[in-house]
Amino acid sequence: MSLIAPQSADDVVDVGELPPTSPPPGNDREQRAKQLEPGPLSDALRGWLVTLAVALVGGVVRFWDLGYPTDKGTPNFDEKHYVPHAAQVLRNGGYEDNPGYELIVHPPLGKQLMAIGQWLFGYDGVGWRFSSALAGVVTVLLVVRIARRLTRSDLLAAIAGVLIIADGMSHVQSRMGMLDVFLTFFVVAAFACLVADRDQMRARLAVAVREGWVNNSVFGPALGFRWWRFGAGVALGLACGVKWSGAWYIAFFGVLSVLWGATARRSAGVERPWLGAFARDLLPSLGALLVIPLLVYLATWWSWFASETAIDRHVAGVKIPEDSWIPAPLRALWYYSGNVLDFHTNLVTSDTNRHPWESKPWTWPMGLRPMLYHYEGALTGCGAATCIGAVMLVGTPALWWLAFPVLAWALWKSIAKLDWRYTAVLVGYGAGILPWFVNVDRQMYYFYAMPLAPFLVLGIVLVLGEVLGAASAGRERRGTGLLAVALYVGLVVANFVWLWPILNAVPITPEMWEAQRWLPSWR
Repeated sequence: MSLIAPQSADDVVDVGELPPTSPPPGNDREQRAKQLEPGPLSDALRGWLVTLAVALVGGVVRFWDLGYPTDKGTPNFDEKHYVPHAAQVLRNGGYEDNPGYELIVHPPLGKQLMAIGQWLFGYDGVGWRFSSALAGVVTVLLVVRIARRLTRSDLLAAIAGVLIIADGMSHVQSRMGMLDVFLTFFVVAAFACLVADRDQMRARLAVAVREGWVNNSVFGPALGFRWWRFGAGVALGLACGVKWSGAWYIAFFGVLSVLWGATARRSAGVERPWLGAFARDLLPSLGALLVIPLLVYLATWWSWFASETAIDRHVAGVKIPEDSWIPAPLRALWYYSGNVLDFHTNLVTSDTNRHPWESKPWTWPMGLRPMLYHYEGALTGCGAATCIGAVMLVGTPALWWLAFPVLAWALWKSIAKLDWRYTAVLVGYGAGILPWFVNVDRQMYYFYAMPLAPFLVLGIVLVLGEVLGAASAGRERRGTGLLAVALYVGLVVANFVWLWPILNAVPITPEMWEAQRWLPSWR
């Protein structure tokens, strides 16, 4: 397994000397091209073997006894909303009808994915949760691949996979018939595509530098069609097809993509790098990261558009005027979406409308207010007269309690060292938490924070890469760093093992149940 440390400074930092007004001579061209090129990756076969091995471990952990527990044979917690909706999707050929009441408050894609599990395994715990568990495992795979590309190290990539496997938040949500695991999966997929697009873009610019035509225009060269960026747009559209909060990632990732384009052009010696980014990249970026997501999002409503009985499908001419240049199906979807938005906006916290497990976004980074999904207090099998089985959604403290120092370090590295990797992690993390501060009066819950977990893990892995030290460091320095990294990873895994009973409803004694809840806010 590779012990390659994080990329060298030239690979990490998107900087260069002020661009010359004419193409640099041959030696300077080669130096600038090398600065642009991404650092070398390890052997592809070995990289995939590491990835698949870690993902296999994740699959065993996520799928273990997947059908347990249930609420006396019925879904747990908010599964009670989405599992029946998925059953309607399966029954109706892709859409929910829910004729008794309008409690369909999210787009259909997540429930369509859940319906696949019910189609394969039936209406039981395994069927409800199969698709969620699969999405959770593939997310582990993506985190490994992203970490490998960010650090150029198979070792650190494997560590990233182990950490996301050992995260209690990611574990529980991957074993629940709810939507957030699908949102997280598509967000992480979009991020993976953007990181790959950055490497591809810089490699194309390196060719232009070597061949001496990078400054044929003051804006720099056009870079051709960028399939990875297109893939990011598709993934973001699918994220919005699960939950509307995916739209915030469109905005954050779009800005990040343009920023990367400008800094890459500056490193290439383009005469007007920022104008070049706007002239060459802005319109294609808008197409790939705004238009494509919108079209994909509308496509996720295919069954609703084709239906006769879906909620509000045929309101044109009934609840809204019929004559308009906008097609009636689109106006009906706008009307329906407006009702959903109104539901969310008015679902606010008050003295008479307070959920016992509600939390606000400032508590999420450290998981100060987890959620109790399942509780049963009359079990056997723990060696005591009465045993307790519980599922609590809680992020592994050895990971989540490092959020603020890791974010602070990432901010410093982004500003003082211009380290693009930390900037990328901050953007992904920020897109998952900052928008929730816009309306803090509305009801919010800790499971909204699930998309934060992969970016927290990636940030921690970048820090662990610095603890590990450069490959050129002395043997003693390298050995000390490896020991520190191993001790921390062991601490996270041990913390996860300790939490295992309350993540999976393993029967435990009342005393053990009390010992598992570390903070007063966990009760």
